[in-house]
Order: sequence, then structure tokens, then C-alpha cells
Amino acid sequence: MNNDFKDIVQNRKSIRQFDTSVKISREELTEILDESISAPSACNLQSWHFVVIDTPEGKEKLHKFFMKFNLRQVDTASAIIFVFGNTKSYLKYRDLWNGMVESGKVAPEARDAALNNFLPLYEHASREMLLADSMVDSALVSMQIMLVAREHGYESNPMAGYDSSKAAAEFGLDPEQYVPVMAIAIGKPDASEVVPDTVRYDVKDVTEFA
Repeated sequence: MNNDFKDIVQNRKSIRQFDTSVKISREELTEILDESISAPSACNLQSWHFVVIDTPEGKEKLHKFFMKFNLRQVDTASAIIFVFGNTKSYLKYRDLWNGMVESGKVAPEARDAALNNFLPLYEHASREMLLADSMVDSALVSMQIMLVAREHGYESNPMAGYDSSKAAAEFGLDPEQYVPVMAIAIGKPDASEVVPDTVRYDVKDVTEFA
């Protein structure tokens, strides 16, 4: 485990060739996700859903709609975590807050305020708003997954090169509810992998104070 926060953030690399001999147990993959879902989300809706692909059969499904330049990561990674935005996460919102009250985490008054203020907003929201919120939430948790993976001693590669119209249905999900946001390949880098240092724009060029 790596607890050096600066190293985790500053030295993260996007790996394209993984060591195929390295397997990550489903127990550890679940642990990585469990640590990652502390990521922030709009109104605590947690509008994300994960499909973990760690079998040859699952990877074969990805071959059907992924672009060729991503197949090396798909084929060599220990696992691919596909992050979908859940545009109907608000349907579980009442249960979430009731559970927090039952566990003593919040007072009933706090629950009622959240449900009265936020739930109607999402129940009457446009498709555009639900889609935007779910994609922001999923992007936040995706970055956290990559950082937590590094904490566990692995590297990753975020991928968006695929036919997004086919992703949900290929894994038995409702395409209207679940929107693909990112696929994250995780594993140990192959010994032959050479990752060049990339250059970032000067922070002064991309920052303004108001």
C-alpha cells in the first residue's frame, strides 16, 4: 500500500501495456471501489454504477465496441472498471436518507430537509440535467478510482474510445438509465512499458482569479 499522497497524485501514469501475469482478486477490486465511492456527488445522489470486467468473456464483449487503439489495455489489464452514470439514482434517494437516520448518522430533520429540497428537483428534472449530473458524479468517482488503485500498488488507464451507444446494452443495462462515462484499465505495468513524462501547460496560462 502506498500512503504517500503526493506520489500518488503527481506520479500517476496512463499505462497501455500491463503485466498479464498479475491478477487482482475480486475482493480487492471491491475494496478499491468501496474506498472510491467516498467521492463527492451532487446532493449525495451518488449517480454512478460500475461494471467490473475481469474475465476473457467480459473482455470479448469490449472487443465488440472498443476502438482498436484501446484493445491493448483491455487485453492486458487485470481488470477494467466501466463507470456508468445512473440518471435515475434519485429513485433510491429516500431509502438512502432513511438508512442514514436509522444508523444514527443524521437527524430526521436533516433527512426531511434534504428530501424536501432536493428530491423534487430531480423527480421533475429534464433528461439533460439528469445526464449532466450523472456524468459529473461519475467523472469524480473515476478519478478517485485511479488514485485509490495507485494506493493499492496498481496503475491505470482511463479510456473513452468506444461506441457509447452499445456499452450499456452489451452488459444488460438499460441504455436510457445508464450512460457510459469512462472505462478504467487497472493492473501492474509490464516490464517493457516505457511511459514518457508528459508536459502540462503552465498553471498561470490556465488560471484566472476574479
